[in-house]
Amino acid sequence: MEFRERRRIRREPKYCLDNTVIGDSWRMFRIMSEFVDGFDAMSAVDLPGVTIYGSARTPKDHKYYQLAEQIAAGLAEAGYAIITGGGPGIMEAANKGATEAGGVSIGLNISLPHEQAPNLYTNFPLHFKYFFVRKVMFMKYSMAFVCMPGGFGSLDELFESMTLIQTQRIKPFPIVLVGSSFWAGLVDWIRDTLLTAGNIDEEDMLLIKVLDEVEDVISFIRKTVIV
Repeated sequence: MEFRERRRIRREPKYCLDNTVIGDSWRMFRIMSEFVDGFDAMSAVDLPGVTIYGSARTPKDHKYYQLAEQIAAGLAEAGYAIITGGGPGIMEAANKGATEAGGVSIGLNISLPHEQAPNLYTNFPLHFKYFFVRKVMFMKYSMAFVCMPGGFGSLDELFESMTLIQTQRIKPFPIVLVGSSFWAGLVDWIRDTLLTAGNIDEEDMLLIKVLDEVEDVISFIRKTVIV
């Protein structure tokens, strides 16, 4: 009797503080479907992929927008598929550079406050509802990461990739931080605080490469990721 009463109370709408719990079982099928669609689409790309990411808020006249566009164009011309989050800012710049260079320009878009619609420069667009599914696509189909200046999202992708490489969950791949003036403080903190405290090893510092020039980024990727 007591057990039945508890079940009855759980069914009362006034006790259901989070209605999303009701759809969890069906949500699993949507997640599976999104993985399947993503794997099928991305596996059709027969070029090595390079993900370029950074702030969605970077305006078109900013030097980092122009830098991302030039890097993407150079890599596309060298035979790499360019992968971005498909939104505005740095992502748009990279897709624009790849498309105008005649390359494969992939946009893994997701609905977010600053990324409400795909940019117009993707010739291989995909849309995701779930953030974690989208991130799996970045990690699985990228042979290198080029991290432009960005915010929390860029840092999330940067540290997740470093964590997965450090823990040997994925094969190591080059991670380039573009813009020494932007990244210097973070790199110094990693070395002076994390390394000094023994929280990481000396070899972990080798996971990232800080570069400034377009030619240096392209040359580094070409040396480490063979087309």
